[in-house]
Amino acid sequence: MTDQAAGACVARVVALHVHPVKSLGGIAVSAGRLGPCGLEDDRRWMVTDPDGGFLTQRQLARMALVTVARGTDGLVLAMEGHGAHAVARPPVDGTRRIVRVWKDSVPAVDAGDAAAAWLGAALGRPCRLVYLHDTGARPADPAFAPPGATVGFADGFAVLLASRASLDALNRDLPSPVPMDRFRPNLVLEGAAPWAEDGWRLLAVGEALLRVVKPCSRCVITTIDQRTAESPDPREPLATLARTRRARGGVMFGQNAVVVRPGRVAMGDDVRVLEEGPSNLLPV
Repeated sequence: MTDQAAGACVARVVALHVHPVKSLGGIAVSAGRLGPCGLEDDRRWMVTDPDGGFLTQRQLARMALVTVARGTDGLVLAMEGHGAHAVARPPVDGTRRIVRVWKDSVPAVDAGDAAAAWLGAALGRPCRLVYLHDTGARPADPAFAPPGATVGFADGFAVLLASRASLDALNRDLPSPVPMDRFRPNLVLEGAAPWAEDGWRLLAVGEALLRVVKPCSRCVITTIDQRTAESPDPREPLATLARTRRARGGVMFGQNAVVVRPGRVAMGDDVRVLEEGPSNLLPV
């Protein structure tokens, strides 16, 4: 019996999103390969300050306005008023920099002065762009992830899952609904009951196996309109999540996962639950 036949089908994949550069615009894809660091190209690039500290929409909401497209051997960045700029993936033996993501120091390769100048003009402050070649350089948090699990430049884990039914449930409680892109997930699922994902532990999705490790704590980025970089209501959806989804570690929406078995995933794939457990929202 295959993994896919063994588990109960609870949902299907209805959207896939790759965010090549941490906190810049995302790309909707119809299929992709899940590897040790998540979807191919996801958060393998990062914007830093000149000293190597990571920058996100938490400090610079206008990062949402920089769109990203895949190029022949790298990326094409664009922003209204600043045109487009092609960035080649830097070579493995390029200029190395130690950059910081939260408490982690990670070796990366600098993408060059031209990319830094373009981004600095677009974002209005000095910055650098770096690329992560070594997908094993940053272990995922061992307090939650199994041994050997890694992550790129995502905040904590390789994959972020979100449920449309859960978003619908949240939106029913909000003064004004918010779109899914506020939460910047990789895989969007449909078909399960609201918040059913809290009890999932091991999932078969397409050819891949995912271990769900912890709910995702949310921050001010969820208040930022990803099309305008403005915050229509600086309190929401965080205030409502604080009433309805507060748990140990913050207010939660979506689930973090690590890749147990790499493989291809695509829109329309069934999501099968191979292991379940009690809700992983731990009381405060």
